[in-house]
Amino acid sequence: MNPSPSLAVSGLAYAYPDGHQALFGVDLTVGRGERVALLGPNGAGKTTLVLHLNGILGGGVGTVTVAGLPVEKRNLAEVRRRVGIVFQDPDDQLFMPTVREDVAFGPAAAGLRGAELEARVRGALEQVGMAAFADRPPHHLSFGQRRRVAVATVLAMRPEILVLDEPSSNLDPASRRELADILRGLDVTVLMVTHDLPYALELCPRSVVLSEGVIAADGPTRELLCDAELMRAHRLELPFGFDPRTPLLTRPSH
Repeated sequence: MNPSPSLAVSGLAYAYPDGHQALFGVDLTVGRGERVALLGPNGAGKTTLVLHLNGILGGGVGTVTVAGLPVEKRNLAEVRRRVGIVFQDPDDQLFMPTVREDVAFGPAAAGLRGAELEARVRGALEQVGMAAFADRPPHHLSFGQRRRVAVATVLAMRPEILVLDEPSSNLDPASRRELADILRGLDVTVLMVTHDLPYALELCPRSVVLSEGVIAADGPTRELLCDAELMRAHRLELPFGFDPRTPLLTRPSH
């Protein structure tokens, strides 16, 4: 029996109350364990799509299912457990006095207690290499460390799919590499919204280009980045001197 895909979006169209139509019939399927980059210019509808995945936005046309579960009112609590969104600014997610309490917040709210909760928190912090910082106040950490703790707060919920909004933004090169190593090692489906095309190539074998509310391209990341016409048409620019045809020097994943 084939397990349901982590994410299935079908015919999703959405207009904001002011009449601005952000999505025009998006179809997207992401299989279990896939790592997919969502690329596109500003205003393409990427955020609107992400906010549909856990029911923050709704009421449009079409369907969204997460691991076979329709995203609709009666399923929202379970859907929000399964869709872990890591926002661009970690300070949107970290608000407790210590790192441990931030990571425990979601599982505790879901009813975990005692040794089980402690093990869940420790496991999530170990996954992001932040176990030694459990008792530190989040605001004493570097930006890169805070982003890793934000990832841990989501991993503690054991999500089906991890959605990362611009995960490499504002990171220095070392933090960027550390986060890439962590993300590569996670056994979870990843949807990464990013303008950082080298990061997409490094982490996501598949990319989807969303442009003007529709999916304009869906394929192997390297192929899309090498398609100069596609890139130009959708205002996607590679950094100066970056050649997507050259193999990346990545460490083997464990």
